[in-house]
Amino acid sequence: MQLTLTRPDDWHLHLRDGAALAAVLPHTAERFARAIVMPNLKPPVRTVADAAAYRARILAALPPGLAFEPLMTLYLTDHTTPEEIAAARASGFVHAVKYYPAGATTHAEAGVTAVQRAYPAIEAMQELGVPLLVHGEVTDPEVDVFDREAVFIERVLMPLRLRFPRLKLVLEHITTREGVEFVRSAPGPTAGTLTVHHLLLNRNALFRGGLRPHHYCLPVLKREPHRLALVEAATSGDPRFFLGTDSAPHAHTDKESACGCAGIYTAHAAIELYAEVFEQAGALDRLEAFASFHGPDFYGLPRNSARITLTREPWRVPAAYDLGHGRRLIPLRAGETVAWRLGA
Repeated sequence: MQLTLTRPDDWHLHLRDGAALAAVLPHTAERFARAIVMPNLKPPVRTVADAAAYRARILAALPPGLAFEPLMTLYLTDHTTPEEIAAARASGFVHAVKYYPAGATTHAEAGVTAVQRAYPAIEAMQELGVPLLVHGEVTDPEVDVFDREAVFIERVLMPLRLRFPRLKLVLEHITTREGVEFVRSAPGPTAGTLTVHHLLLNRNALFRGGLRPHHYCLPVLKREPHRLALVEAATSGDPRFFLGTDSAPHAHTDKESACGCAGIYTAHAAIELYAEVFEQAGALDRLEAFASFHGPDFYGLPRNSARITLTREPWRVPAAYDLGHGRRLIPLRAGETVAWRLGA
């Protein structure tokens, strides 16, 4: 069995930098024509000049023969200016701004401490049509980790949506029914990305047979009813939902430690794993729109013209990939099989 699709895009991706960038970039470039690249480096990508330099490093690391366009983002801070937003809009290569609540996830220390402090920059984004991409979790230690997305929607996102009704807003890596309901009910141009690991796994995967650090991500995996709500949204044909892997490479020593890093690496088999989700839901005919059409339509970019082919042929994922400097990267399904194979 074969499935031919318009070449998809990844609307939420971590590429890191240096040796790690060179190690992981080919996996994405083999599958996706473009990707929204996250700006949470150390130090973060705060300015258009930072984004231009990072973009150049990505393109320099691209293996010969692979065509790939990195779509750059800026890291929103308390001090991001409207002038920087205008420069981003004029650049032609910065396509969005990422809002991390301070301390919410990996390298989010420089994130927004209070959303009101970013209002001038967000106002400029609304006026200029620059999308705001939101990591939707509160960092209040009094809020249970499994409730942080729902509380963020209530406390922060709905007021933000109402205050800026024309702002293009993306709730990233949705993990809950509340997130799905927000995208469907919110006024104004609102969308959501869905990762393949949140579509495949519920929170039991963190503890099956023992503690599984390579299944730890933020937002954390949720209960099965939430996973089912995500699958329904992804396979519904609703154009407000589209593919964003949030593939996040970490060295195995940073995952397998007393305070392990959050992130699941899926770029090595991303579109193949999404095909598994859609096949299990009886919705393979809707995969192309989710993976290849909804994202560019929301961002106002042309759809890709190239195509890829997937074959229903199981293959075994390596136990690890080389991340450079003697480090290993443990991917999702390490040592296990994936049902679909990407054609040459």
